[in-house]
Amino acid sequence: MDKFFDKLQAVADRYEELGELLSDPEVISDSQRFMKLSKEMGNLRETVETYNHYKEVTEQIAENDELLREKLDDEMNAMVKDDLKNLNTEKDQLEHDLTLLMLPKDPNDDKNIIMEIHGAAGGDEASLFAADLFNMYEKYAERQGWSVEVADRNETEVGGFKEIVLIISGDKVYSKLKYESGAHRVQRVPVTESAGRVHTSTATVGVMPEAQDVDIDLDPKDIRTDVFRSSGAGGQHINKTSSAVRMTHLPTGIVVSMQDQRSQQQNRAKAMEILRARVYDYYQSREQNEYNAERKSAVGTGDRSERIRTYNFPQNRVTDHRIGLTLNKLDRVMNGELDEIIDALVLADQTKKMEQLTNG
Repeated sequence: MDKFFDKLQAVADRYEELGELLSDPEVISDSQRFMKLSKEMGNLRETVETYNHYKEVTEQIAENDELLREKLDDEMNAMVKDDLKNLNTEKDQLEHDLTLLMLPKDPNDDKNIIMEIHGAAGGDEASLFAADLFNMYEKYAERQGWSVEVADRNETEVGGFKEIVLIISGDKVYSKLKYESGAHRVQRVPVTESAGRVHTSTATVGVMPEAQDVDIDLDPKDIRTDVFRSSGAGGQHINKTSSAVRMTHLPTGIVVSMQDQRSQQQNRAKAMEILRARVYDYYQSREQNEYNAERKSAVGTGDRSERIRTYNFPQNRVTDHRIGLTLNKLDRVMNGELDEIIDALVLADQTKKMEQLTNG
């Protein structure tokens, strides 16, 4: 723990340094630098205040220990011991709080997300399961007070989705749904199965933080845009004009096709929004190796090929394989009651990061 408290003291020292810098006339006259340092100081404030309170509590514990070494009457002795018990409880809670405050922050946690759900192995049944996952996330978002917009969809004749792209907006969306990236496996009797046999199918989910211009600057010269006529089973607003848009980011080869909006202009805007998120996600996953290593050790890589969860309908069971969590309430989970799973994933992530923080 000594290294941990050395890190805390370094944060307290930096906080004091920032206070001095922000009173420097040279810094005050540079509005951009002043705002940047003010934001850094604001981000450190809770940690430093908690650390200072922790030091006060440990000093009081030391004083009480010293008192108990003296000859006290029974009443005073009991009073000091009772106070000491309360102080030690508070000290333990403050240590826990400080550990959480010192955990590495994911810079994307406050962002909205782009979610892509694809029917994978299993044909029609996989597309139907993709539609079930869409309904599950839509209901979960509703419970959280978030808004869901369907940016694009590719429907199948049986009423499922080969692919559906969502934009989910609200408070700290990425912080909760970032754990959903990966392969989701379903075990159930398909509606098309006459013999009543249980089949296994999969759908994949990709979750990307919504990227702004400030996050990534896409050079228009790096983007090739093609237009074509909308088509596809069950597609809406199919027309004879070339309103569908395909954008290709040449440096990465990432392609986004968009045809669900009513006009070419709207399809262009949505395609650019999703392209920006995909390219940002691509570069982030390549460059932030340390961040990725932490994610992988805790709750997986976010790779869509990694099987993260199984939904067993005959047994009403859902299992998250990354943390070994099994719940016999699949019906409620599919109704959007995802909190128990997501809270467990957040806790597993925090626990792993705590170990790295206190041992590193």
